[in-house]
Amino acid sequence: MRAAASVFERAQARTRFRIAIAVTRIAIAVTLILTGGLVSSSGQEEPTRAGLDWWAFQPIEKPHVPSVPSADGATSVSAIDSWIRQRLRSAGLRPATAADREVLIRRVYYDLIGLPPTLEEIDLFTKSASPTTAYVELVDRLLASERFGERWARHWFDVVRFAETNGYERDEVKPNLWKYRDWVIQAFNTDMPYDQFVLEQLAGDEIEERSEQSVVATGMLRAGTWNDEPNNPNDYKYERLEDMVEVVSTAFMGVTVHCARCHDHKFDPIPQRDYYRFAAAFWPGAIEPRDRALMGGPSDDELGMSGVFGWTDITINPTEFRLLKNGDAHQPAEVVEPGHLSLVPVLDRPLQPAPAGAATNHRRVQMAKFITDPRNPLTARVMVNRLWQQLLGQGILRTPNNFGFKADVPSHPELLDWLAADFMAGGWRMKRMIRQIILSETYQQSSVHPDELENDAIDSGNRLLWKANRRRADAESLRDSMLHITGELNLSMGGPSFYPIMAPEVLEGFSRKADAWTPSPEPERMRRSVYMMTKRHLLLPFMTTFDFPNSEKPCGKRDLTTVAPQALAMLNNAFVHERSTRLALMAMEQDADIDQQIRFCWSKVLGRLPKDRELVSARSHIEQQLSHFQSNGSAEAELQAVASLCHVLVNTNEFLYVD
Repeated sequence: MRAAASVFERAQARTRFRIAIAVTRIAIAVTLILTGGLVSSSGQEEPTRAGLDWWAFQPIEKPHVPSVPSADGATSVSAIDSWIRQRLRSAGLRPATAADREVLIRRVYYDLIGLPPTLEEIDLFTKSASPTTAYVELVDRLLASERFGERWARHWFDVVRFAETNGYERDEVKPNLWKYRDWVIQAFNTDMPYDQFVLEQLAGDEIEERSEQSVVATGMLRAGTWNDEPNNPNDYKYERLEDMVEVVSTAFMGVTVHCARCHDHKFDPIPQRDYYRFAAAFWPGAIEPRDRALMGGPSDDELGMSGVFGWTDITINPTEFRLLKNGDAHQPAEVVEPGHLSLVPVLDRPLQPAPAGAATNHRRVQMAKFITDPRNPLTARVMVNRLWQQLLGQGILRTPNNFGFKADVPSHPELLDWLAADFMAGGWRMKRMIRQIILSETYQQSSVHPDELENDAIDSGNRLLWKANRRRADAESLRDSMLHITGELNLSMGGPSFYPIMAPEVLEGFSRKADAWTPSPEPERMRRSVYMMTKRHLLLPFMTTFDFPNSEKPCGKRDLTTVAPQALAMLNNAFVHERSTRLALMAMEQDADIDQQIRFCWSKVLGRLPKDRELVSARSHIEQQLSHFQSNGSAEAELQAVASLCHVLVNTNEFLYVD
């Protein structure tokens, strides 16, 4: 009888969950109909679109946190857990239990610094007499590590389409753009407030406290593609302008303003005029080809310093800026004055003239202050959603670059608003917000649930977070981890990027192969992946196989694929084989006993010692491989046999995935 009742209760819960999603979608549609979003001024039906009452455009108000007991029913939970558990309870679900401590430390290490913990670090953490205190201390130590900035800067580079070359046919290197990379790493490590982070990237040359580093930050605006031989230079000015509008509006506010270049936005309340008001902030900049050596930007003299690849206005009195009919550079229409987006009515006003004696027109600094104004409903929501996505595997809103009408429905809208309000109240500190999320019970839960099949029938995408999401290590973490376990990882920071070894077959299509790619010296090639040269048209195949993104456009969320070439790359790639051989050499240098060699390799790759049955299987594998290599007359049969085991270990799911 009890089993039958349980089945009935779960069927009811599944029905309630589906009804809740349906009601949300119906409510959105009804709102649009009532606000006239379906009919044009001519009376013709138009595609459904959002109005100014769209949820993402509403002011952020910190909601009251629901009262929900913890899993043991004795203690209260954090605000984050309260929102999560309220939704789970309403759907008839319960959260997974806490992850094993061996699993949890590995998860935290990868999320915060992108590297695995050592066996010694795992033992120290798991054997602590005070687990809660040990966990808090672990999180704080990793947040304070210099490795933290290297990990989190890479997430930001995806968002702002960072690469160090121009793209197009020549794909030339942008000189000194690596300084922008280093600036972002340092900004994360020093916990720069997010509003300052935005300000310096948009207008570091215009702020009162201007410095070489703040001007370096404006390299974000020049980090996109650049064509030094456009078919029509006048047309290309507007292509470059669109790139800047796209990266700024999607990265900081999660709205696709660039879609309104040719006509009013088809889905969001962004008229065509707003696109040009927004774009006017960049109009006096160096957006035309000019001298090829300048790569579409200002000279050192115009920046007022040498060796900085940044952005500034090349005139304080730009020519008038006109709206283009159908976005066509050959059909200029009325003059448009620079201003803010009208979808935030409280901040909708024209930009003010630059103060007397200013070297620039101060349009970009005003844009930055519009973006980071606490009354702007988008900026804080967008950034906390990005932080949540990196830590939980999916954002509360699963379309991180689009909060408009074509966006996904947020799974926990009240939680998103609570986080956004708390983010601003906490001084826009990113480390503080990351810390809160990681200390939550939701983050710490297991990726395995005892009611997996039943829960999956109710919430197959785990939108309600009834368990942790299991994730494969990304391309950078995978490469860096292999170097880390062999002791080869070069942790030197900053400076020009290194060139890894590129397989000859990759260069076959280039007319001048020798000039296309020159590998750096070996010590440089052992640095972290964040310091690898990102050449737009010649990315390392191993990285792209594991979903390293194309940098032509902003990437708010990487593809997450599981495909055969990934297994083939891990099995056959020369870099992976070299790491396996290196680890085998280390094991043989440590001890001549085969069992001790196995334990050494196991501890380095998987952060634990082998179980008895694993030890037996590993010993059998080495013996078989030794016989095979000896029969082939190999002079290094013993090394090759141990390396074969190491190669098996780095190909296991336990190494490749973070639970």
